[in-house]
Amino acid sequence: MFNQLDFISEKQIIKLNHLREFISNLKSACIAYSGGVDSALIATIAYEQLGKNALAITGVSPALANQLLKEARAQAKWIGIKHLEINTLELEKESYRTNPKDRCFACKKELHKHTTFLSKKLNYKNVIDGVNFDDLGDFRPGIKAAQEAGVISPLAIFEFSKQDIRDISKSLGLPWWDKPAQPCLSSRFPYGVEITDSRLKMIEKAEEYIRKVGVQEVRVRCQGASARIEIPCDEIEKFIRTYRRDELLNFFFKIGFKSVSLDLEGLISGKLNR
Repeated sequence: MFNQLDFISEKQIIKLNHLREFISNLKSACIAYSGGVDSALIATIAYEQLGKNALAITGVSPALANQLLKEARAQAKWIGIKHLEINTLELEKESYRTNPKDRCFACKKELHKHTTFLSKKLNYKNVIDGVNFDDLGDFRPGIKAAQEAGVISPLAIFEFSKQDIRDISKSLGLPWWDKPAQPCLSSRFPYGVEITDSRLKMIEKAEEYIRKVGVQEVRVRCQGASARIEIPCDEIEKFIRTYRRDELLNFFFKIGFKSVSLDLEGLISGKLNR
């Protein structure tokens, strides 16, 4: 069992105990595992309670940044859980590629076509994911696709907020407890703008560049041939003082953008849903 190393509230302890008992009673499970803090906590508790009867599954596509895939691999190794990578083909689906408002439904439908197939083929009784209670109040069409596929969301069932997940992850000694949220690269495009492999690669390279400048939480929104950089508000002034304008512009132009701007409103999750 992962020992509690830091203080959490009595309410959080109760939630954690319920989660442990619930997952233990599943007997075996595949975990839809992206490497984010939510699915990593589920993978941790699943491995703790189920051992070899837990399998983490990561869907790999051009919409998953390579750095995040590397982090998911490293975290799974740290946890000790078996980890399987599968290639998903959402970019081949018109319902995804054309980027409608419910794009995430097509993505999760494709993912869970594989997770549910593998769970049956490999004799795992359940598929679980890292959807949390806060997610239920946001616009997330992918949740419906998961529900239709029979996927269980234990964090939502026991009303784990995002803060609960971070606090409990920290208390269990998970090194990534404060890892920033990293939505898939397709979320950088306005609805209705076609998503292509080449455009996703542009976004990935641009965000990698900004991280090397020293800002770890970043979104580069792609609007036609224009890049709009979003970083946390409290890092904007420092970024303006320290970044090298000519180098940044040259890099962005080299990878295919025609103009570059900095969003002074800062990074706001779900901005495209406003």
